[in-house]
Amino acid sequence: MTNPFVGNWTYRSFLNDPDLSKAANDLLFGEGTLAFAEQSVTELSGTIGGPGWSLDLRGSFGYGSPMQVRFQGKGVVGGEEWIYDYIGWLVPAWPNSTDRLEVPTIVGSVVRTIPHSGDGGSTNPAGVVASFYAVRAD
Repeated sequence: MTNPFVGNWTYRSFLNDPDLSKAANDLLFGEGTLAFAEQSVTELSGTIGGPGWSLDLRGSFGYGSPMQVRFQGKGVVGGEEWIYDYIGWLVPAWPNSTDRLEVPTIVGSVVRTIPHSGDGGSTNPAGVVASFYAVRAD
Protein backbone atom coordinates (compact mmCIF):
# COMPACT_ATOMS: atom_id res chain seq x y z
CA MET A 1 0.00 0.00 0.00
CA THR A 2 1.35 3.44 -0.88
CA ASN A 3 1.07 6.24 1.65
CA PRO A 4 -2.05 8.24 0.67
CA PHE A 5 -0.87 11.38 2.51
CA VAL A 6 2.36 11.85 0.53
CA GLY A 7 2.08 14.65 -2.02
CA ASN A 8 0.69 18.16 -2.34
CA TRP A 9 -2.59 19.39 -0.90
CA THR A 10 -4.52 22.67 -1.04
CA TYR A 11 -5.20 23.66 2.58
CA ARG A 12 -7.89 25.90 4.09
CA SER A 13 -8.91 26.36 7.72
CA PHE A 14 -11.90 28.13 9.22
CA LEU A 15 -12.78 29.43 12.68
CA ASN A 16 -15.39 27.32 14.48
CA ASP A 17 -18.11 29.96 14.81
CA PRO A 18 -21.77 28.81 14.72
CA ASP A 19 -23.10 32.27 13.72
CA LEU A 20 -24.76 31.76 10.30
CA SER A 21 -24.93 35.52 9.74
CA LYS A 22 -21.13 35.63 9.29
CA ALA A 23 -19.81 35.38 5.76
CA ALA A 24 -17.60 32.37 5.03
CA ASN A 25 -14.69 34.68 4.12
CA ASP A 26 -14.87 36.21 7.61
CA LEU A 27 -14.24 32.75 9.12
CA LEU A 28 -11.10 32.00 7.09
CA PHE A 29 -8.27 31.17 9.52
CA GLY A 30 -5.57 30.15 7.07
CA GLU A 31 -4.87 28.87 3.58
CA GLY A 32 -1.88 27.58 1.73
CA THR A 33 -0.15 24.54 0.31
CA LEU A 34 0.53 21.44 2.35
CA ALA A 35 3.29 19.10 1.10
CA PHE A 36 3.99 15.73 2.75
CA ALA A 37 6.95 13.40 2.24
CA GLU A 38 7.29 9.97 3.84
CA GLN A 39 10.09 9.70 6.41
CA SER A 40 9.44 6.10 7.50
CA VAL A 41 6.67 3.51 7.64
CA THR A 42 4.71 5.75 10.05
CA GLU A 43 6.42 9.18 9.93
CA LEU A 44 5.87 12.21 7.71
CA SER A 45 7.74 15.45 7.10
CA GLY A 46 7.00 18.38 4.85
CA THR A 47 5.92 22.00 4.75
CA ILE A 48 2.80 24.10 4.97
CA GLY A 49 2.79 27.67 3.76
CA GLY A 50 1.45 30.50 1.71
CA PRO A 51 2.50 34.01 0.73
CA GLY A 52 4.79 35.33 3.49
CA TRP A 53 4.80 32.25 5.72
CA SER A 54 6.09 28.67 5.81
CA LEU A 55 6.28 26.03 8.53
CA ASP A 56 8.29 22.81 8.59
CA LEU A 57 6.20 19.74 9.40
CA ARG A 58 6.99 16.63 11.43
CA GLY A 59 4.45 14.02 12.34
CA SER A 60 3.01 10.58 11.92
CA PHE A 61 0.12 8.76 10.35
CA GLY A 62 -1.85 5.70 11.33
CA TYR A 63 -3.65 3.05 9.39
CA GLY A 64 -7.30 2.49 10.11
CA SER A 65 -10.70 3.38 8.84
CA PRO A 66 -10.31 6.24 8.39
CA MET A 67 -6.55 6.77 8.28
CA GLN A 68 -5.25 9.47 10.63
CA VAL A 69 -2.47 12.05 10.35
CA ARG A 70 -1.05 14.11 13.20
CA PHE A 71 1.72 16.68 12.75
CA GLN A 72 3.24 19.87 14.07
CA GLY A 73 4.27 22.88 12.03
CA LYS A 74 7.15 25.06 13.26
CA GLY A 75 8.84 28.01 11.65
CA VAL A 76 10.03 31.57 11.97
CA VAL A 77 7.67 34.07 10.33
CA GLY A 78 8.36 37.79 10.50
CA GLY A 79 11.18 37.15 12.97
CA GLU A 80 9.16 35.16 15.52
CA GLU A 81 8.42 31.51 16.09
CA TRP A 82 5.09 30.04 14.99
CA ILE A 83 3.93 26.59 16.16
CA TYR A 84 0.67 24.92 15.15
CA ASP A 85 -0.56 21.38 15.85
CA TYR A 86 -2.81 19.45 13.45
CA ILE A 87 -4.85 16.26 13.50
CA GLY A 88 -6.80 14.99 10.52
CA TRP A 89 -8.48 12.02 8.88
CA LEU A 90 -8.50 10.90 5.29
CA VAL A 91 -12.11 10.94 4.14
CA PRO A 92 -13.04 7.50 2.76
CA ALA A 93 -14.21 7.34 -0.86
CA TRP A 94 -17.95 6.99 -1.28
CA PRO A 95 -18.77 3.55 -2.74
CA ASN A 96 -21.88 4.94 -4.49
CA SER A 97 -20.25 8.11 -5.82
CA THR A 98 -21.01 8.97 -9.42
CA ASP A 99 -18.37 11.69 -9.33
CA ARG A 100 -15.39 10.27 -11.21
CA LEU A 101 -13.42 13.25 -9.98
CA GLU A 102 -13.90 12.55 -6.27
CA VAL A 103 -10.70 14.08 -4.88
CA PRO A 104 -8.93 12.69 -1.80
CA THR A 105 -9.56 15.01 1.15
CA ILE A 106 -8.22 15.32 4.69
CA VAL A 107 -10.50 16.91 7.32
CA GLY A 108 -9.39 17.85 10.79
CA SER A 109 -8.55 20.41 13.42
CA VAL A 110 -5.67 22.82 14.02
CA VAL A 111 -4.64 24.69 17.18
CA ARG A 112 -2.28 27.64 17.55
CA THR A 113 0.19 26.25 20.08
CA ILE A 114 2.04 29.47 21.00
CA PRO A 115 0.99 33.12 20.51
CA HIS A 116 2.45 35.28 17.76
CA SER A 117 1.99 38.80 16.47
CA GLY A 118 -1.05 39.67 14.39
CA ASP A 119 -2.11 42.53 12.18
CA GLY A 120 -1.81 46.10 13.47
CA GLY A 121 0.27 45.21 16.53
CA SER A 122 -2.28 42.74 17.90
CA THR A 123 -1.44 39.32 19.33
CA ASN A 124 -2.82 36.09 17.92
CA PRO A 125 -3.30 34.09 21.15
CA ALA A 126 -2.37 30.46 21.76
CA GLY A 127 -5.18 27.94 22.04
CA VAL A 128 -7.32 29.13 19.13
CA VAL A 129 -8.80 26.07 17.36
CA ALA A 130 -10.03 25.94 13.78
CA SER A 131 -11.31 23.22 11.47
CA PHE A 132 -9.43 22.46 8.26
CA TYR A 133 -9.70 20.55 5.08
CA ALA A 134 -7.02 19.77 2.54
CA VAL A 135 -7.73 18.58 -1.00
CA ARG A 136 -5.16 16.64 -3.02
CA ALA A 137 -3.55 18.97 -5.53
CA ASP A 138 -1.34 16.50 -7.45
